[in-house]
Amino acid sequence: MQKPLNVLNQNIGKRVIVELKGNREYRGVLDGYDPHMNLVLKSAEEHVNKQLRQTHELAILRGDNVIYISPP
Repeated sequence: MQKPLNVLNQNIGKRVIVELKGNREYRGVLDGYDPHMNLVLKSAEEHVNKQLRQTHELAILRGDNVIYISPP
C-alpha cells in the first residue's frame, strides 16, 4: 500500500487531472505539493462544468477543495 504523498511525489513533472469542489477541474503538470495537499500546477487548464474556461501558466490549488487527483 502506497501513501498518498508518495504517489504525488512519483508524479511530479507529469500531467494530472485535479477535480475540485464546485464542478471545477484543472489539468496540468504537477510542479509541487505540501502535506495539506495544496498543489502547484504548471501549464494548467481550468474547466468548469466540463467546459474550458481559461488557461494559467501557474495555478495553486487549495488542498481543502481537492476531491481527487488522477493521471489524464
